[in-house]
Amino acid sequence: MKTTGVAAVERPFPATPRRFVVVGLALGVLVSGCTSVGPPILARDRFDYSSAVAESWKRQTLLNIVKLRYLDSPVFLDVAQIVSGYQLQTTVSAGGTASIDPSSVPTIGSFANFGAQGSFTDRPTITYVPLTGDQYIRGIVTPLRPEQVFSAILAGWPTEAILFTTVNTVNGLANQRFGGMTPRTADPRFLRVVRLMGRLQVSNALGFRFTDGKTPSTRTIMFFRRAELSDRERQDIDELRQLLNLHPDATEFELVFGPTPASDREIAVQTRSMVQILMEVGGQVSVPATHIAEGRATPGLTDAGTDDEILHYMRIHSSPDRAAQAFISVPYRDHWFWIDDRDLTTKRNFALLMLLFSLADTGEKKGVPLLTIPTQ
Repeated sequence: MKTTGVAAVERPFPATPRRFVVVGLALGVLVSGCTSVGPPILARDRFDYSSAVAESWKRQTLLNIVKLRYLDSPVFLDVAQIVSGYQLQTTVSAGGTASIDPSSVPTIGSFANFGAQGSFTDRPTITYVPLTGDQYIRGIVTPLRPEQVFSAILAGWPTEAILFTTVNTVNGLANQRFGGMTPRTADPRFLRVVRLMGRLQVSNALGFRFTDGKTPSTRTIMFFRRAELSDRERQDIDELRQLLNLHPDATEFELVFGPTPASDREIAVQTRSMVQILMEVGGQVSVPATHIAEGRATPGLTDAGTDDEILHYMRIHSSPDRAAQAFISVPYRDHWFWIDDRDLTTKRNFALLMLLFSLADTGEKKGVPLLTIPTQ
């Protein structure tokens, strides 16, 4: 962005000492008004760029979710660097001729002229880095570690949303699977475990803590509160023990990664990778019926014929036209896919998905091809 301006005035000017003083003061005011352009623009552009990057990252994530429903390859492009250069130039000039003798009458040739010129240039340069490489691929296809999953619960995220999004099985009880070609509904006992753990978390009857294990691993411990339990909480704990086949007297259990536990004092959690999570969320995308009938998209949750509310932890709609009430929307295959701005549950779980990307170990970025686009 570049703007320029020029202004000039020429007029007869009687040369008296008082008028020369007025001219000098005017020029002093003009010169003193020239200040740094950086600080005022920083407060505006910092938030503008931050909002733009966040919005583009959300739209990119939603687009990749939709693409996986069509078995299309997801692609992530990270904003590696933003360099915005500003330049402000101003020029003020004044001149003229006048009689030196203050008592004399100004001659016809006596005059004064003033001129001002300014330009402002904003030339940002944005660098994009495609997320590729061995470490990144391993990061998104490797299942999340149990401490990553349960640290999100400790951070205050609802247990139901965390477990239903990130876990395949708990002690052999299977979660739903709607990503890929073979949909599977959830084991009712798994759904009950999720609800019980969520309810016990809210009442602080259930908690998690981390301890040091064999380097570099971390042990994750789930524990039940021992004192001041209500009858309802005791009943929920007993039912949870029975569903997970836990020791009836133990109050602490180690969470381990795997399909089945080694003892009744362990809880085996088989977590999902980020690609699996995206595919499961993709199974909740509402796609045109013709795309499924023609074999363009895989069957998903909307085709399973279930009305259980917990299964619909993320609702992504589709329509031929762009929705007016969209929280976020992306175009794909001549349709718009969007999240309703009034759907607080989906918006919360979408924010959780963004958090899980941050928790996933994708490794350090290596030297990869860069795409730099100067804008002006």
